[in-house]
Amino acid sequence: MSSIAVEESARTRDGEARARRNLAALNFFMADMQAGIGPFLGVFLQQRGWSAGPIGTIISVGGIAGLLATAPAGAIVDRSNDKRVLIAVTGVATVASSLILLFSQTGLAVTASQIAHALAGAAIGPAVTGMTLGIARQAGFNALNGRNQAWNHAGNLVGAALSGWLGWLYGMAAVFWLSALFGLFAIVAALRIPARLIDNRAARGLSEAHQGGTPGEGMLSLLSNRPLLILAAALACFHLGNGAMLPLYGMAVVGAGHAEAASFTALTIVVAQGVMIVASLIAMRMASRRGYWLVLLISFAALPLRGLLAGGVIEPWGVWPVQALDGIGAGLQSVAVPGLVACLLEGTGSINLGQGTVMMVQGLGASLSPLIGGWMAQEIGYRPTFVILGGFAVLSLALWVGFAGRLRPLCGGVPR
Repeated sequence: MSSIAVEESARTRDGEARARRNLAALNFFMADMQAGIGPFLGVFLQQRGWSAGPIGTIISVGGIAGLLATAPAGAIVDRSNDKRVLIAVTGVATVASSLILLFSQTGLAVTASQIAHALAGAAIGPAVTGMTLGIARQAGFNALNGRNQAWNHAGNLVGAALSGWLGWLYGMAAVFWLSALFGLFAIVAALRIPARLIDNRAARGLSEAHQGGTPGEGMLSLLSNRPLLILAAALACFHLGNGAMLPLYGMAVVGAGHAEAASFTALTIVVAQGVMIVASLIAMRMASRRGYWLVLLISFAALPLRGLLAGGVIEPWGVWPVQALDGIGAGLQSVAVPGLVACLLEGTGSINLGQGTVMMVQGLGASLSPLIGGWMAQEIGYRPTFVILGGFAVLSLALWVGFAGRLRPLCGGVPR
């Protein structure tokens, strides 16, 4: 091998290592684009005279905006030749959403902030999934995505811990300054990933032999994929119950006078995200050995138990078992859902459209959850609300077990 070839090979290895380091940093700092200030927002507005119903409504408005954007965002990612720029735009939206809340808490301002934050969250998932596929290809996606999710949960954990500490020292406004800072760091990390190492054909699920179709053809391929539709429906039911759990549990304990607002809200996130780090790494190994069906079955089963615990224990110590179950469910899904969608849609050229569409259906449940949960909590109290919310996941379990014969052979982490 010539010295030029050796040097080129060394540069490629260095570039790949740099890409993976910055991808890890991106996943760490992008945490606020996806979960971020949501749990703190409820307590923040509650302290400024808002009640549970309007808080749930305003969160749902943002969720619906993000919901409508996810499938188009996925289609844009599939066609994009520079996913780093798309991620930078989402970072700008995150920074803007935090700054709006800092300077105004009127209904219009909070709505605008939530819409900006939701649009960022809708685009960032498919963009990072596409970038991961473009770097690792299908064969390496499960492992790299598992590490991405571990870094993402670590970012949520650190961000929540810092938010709680800074909120305790300086007030809840510090949480939103921190969110803006994380958004800036995410932009820098994304732009430091070498563009030449992202294979845009692999990023949308195409090999050299495949040709990409039109977005309309891509959507038709999704609608004809029954396992994908079952997955989306099961996730929608799960998130219809799960979406409101975390903010409502914080509001229940803080509202009862049992805990300090910023530190307890931070603890709800820290406990869940700490468990999610471990759960995502376990999911990566379990999916490789046992397939995605079992991983998702366990994740769905965690929510009914969580609802019963939350309804029975509205005390500061209850955060540990309640949020540990949140960590199990969300941590397993963070690896299994993107991996399964990439597996089911390999070769279609519409993987990121598929990711966005599944996120859209999933987001339908998540966006309605605060609306339903907020008004239920206001009318019938927190305890029965938690039990009812947890019960929605029974529908997810029924779908997943009922169609097990069709799903299990397709969920082994390998292409069909």
